[in-house]
Amino acid sequence: MLLQLIAEHAIHMSHDVLSHAPSSAPGDPDTANLAEWIRNIFGPIFLVIVSIVAIFFLFTREITRFVQFVLLAIAVAVIFYVPRIIEVVARGITRALGVE
Repeated sequence: MLLQLIAEHAIHMSHDVLSHAPSSAPGDPDTANLAEWIRNIFGPIFLVIVSIVAIFFLFTREITRFVQFVLLAIAVAVIFYVPRIIEVVARGITRALGVE
């Protein structure tokens, strides 16, 4: 039942995404909203895949792998969903190392 709800949500989101796809004129690609458009397409797919794998680990009673997978999924989601996180982290590392 949970998987069905997640799948229905993902399908609903993909229909919304396809209706808001960026339009590009011939020879002039619109890249202003490209990152947001990609997040809107792959976000629901990512959530469905994470949910399926997490449920698999729970049903096979592999709690250690489940916890590792959830932590990895949270790290990937933060990188994927938080805009400019890589840029902010890179600037923080360069400031900490004094390379700036």
